[in-house]
Amino acid sequence: MDVTSRAPDVPITQFKRSKIIVTIGPPTNSYESILAMMKAGANGFRLNCSHGTNEERVQQIKWIREASNSIKKPVAIMMDLQGPKIRLGDFEGIINVRIGQNLCFKFGKSDNEENIIPTQYDLSKKVKRGERLYIADGRIRTTITSVRDGVVYARAENDGILVKRKGINLPDTDFAGDIFTKKDREDLVFGTTHDVDYFALSFIQHANDVEKVRKLLRNFRCNAKIIAKIETEAATHNLDAIVQSADMVMVARGDLAIETLPESVPVIQRQVIGLGIKYATPTIVATQMLASMTEMPEPTRAEVSDIATAVILGADCVMLSDETANGKYPIQAVEIMKRVIMYVQDHNPIHVSFDDVDHATSPIQAIPSAVLSLANSIDAAAIVVETLTGETALHIVSHRPTTPVIVVTSSTETAQQLAIVYGVKVYNRPADKLAATKLTNWMLTNKVLKKRDMVVTVSGKYPGRVGTTDTIKIREL
Repeated sequence: MDVTSRAPDVPITQFKRSKIIVTIGPPTNSYESILAMMKAGANGFRLNCSHGTNEERVQQIKWIREASNSIKKPVAIMMDLQGPKIRLGDFEGIINVRIGQNLCFKFGKSDNEENIIPTQYDLSKKVKRGERLYIADGRIRTTITSVRDGVVYARAENDGILVKRKGINLPDTDFAGDIFTKKDREDLVFGTTHDVDYFALSFIQHANDVEKVRKLLRNFRCNAKIIAKIETEAATHNLDAIVQSADMVMVARGDLAIETLPESVPVIQRQVIGLGIKYATPTIVATQMLASMTEMPEPTRAEVSDIATAVILGADCVMLSDETANGKYPIQAVEIMKRVIMYVQDHNPIHVSFDDVDHATSPIQAIPSAVLSLANSIDAAAIVVETLTGETALHIVSHRPTTPVIVVTSSTETAQQLAIVYGVKVYNRPADKLAATKLTNWMLTNKVLKKRDMVVTVSGKYPGRVGTTDTIKIREL
């Protein structure tokens, strides 16, 4: 069934440009909750592979697609791969840590080894003397003093308490491409056969990490896109290459603030969004956007400002994590996020520009520049793009136009993937030389567009064929 056969309930001017991704968790693990979040404004759904089972994900994917068909709204499904989640192992009670204390860590520690703290990952194969080792979201900070016989020795930089299974961050450690685990591969194989649109890669450090997974997807003949999560210090030194390599980039601010410094995160966020605009790579801002709403029905003023800033900067998506995965007010969080997006969109007095962003350097980038210039000169009500892969639409919206961009594609896969791209309203229709004309006629009939509106259409000579966009037209309805 065509998921876009129903006309929107609002005029084209009221489509939101920045999109919303939500995370499914215990409070939202039902068809009713998924449908409610979709109606409230969710455009993408995150399945967190750090929790739950594949059996649960099969049901969740089924619910998402059923809800999408129910309200005729394409949405994207993202599987967030766990990555090398490095944690302490199991031990009894608590360990009191004092500043200056020497700590010993070992993978697979046996019971007769006293004063050694077990880990779930063999740190000794990766870390070096002088590197930082942080535990429990940075609450305990240590510096590695030596590595001998599989044991990592570190000096505590502050007082604190250790309990079992707390996470470990290693800001200075190069994992040499070893960030894709056996579990990640198993989850990726599952996703390639269960209608997943995006795979998010955790703790990447280099563009090569993206390319290795892309090769795997090609081997599986899977067209799912790759989201690179920026959450390690190493990744911040390789942003340009990573943004060019990935299909989408997420500023994962939780671990990023531990790996770097909290005050560096807003700067890195701006760098990522700027590079995303430069290379037509969509971007996501994530973590703690409405953190207080896990417990409270209203957000803080700072959280509202945080969302507004991401929208003003031009992020494609803002994401809810704990707010919808574990929070008490998941639907309200989506509603408030949409309210903020729409208000900023309608009242934003600022035009943000980034250094070194030059779009018109190739034919595929020159066409969007011409389209937008034409649309602005005639005050077009919409730009209508016919596309198979979505590439043309990505380059058009990378200019962050205020003119709504309507996409018509014969690919259901492309329609779902574009659902979380800035400024795009996507429709899934059969390939047709008159696809744009038929769509705009339908939108006029359903009062999404109005009589005498001007639209600019972008199409190719051969509908449904990749790389044939070559025609720009003006049409008055």
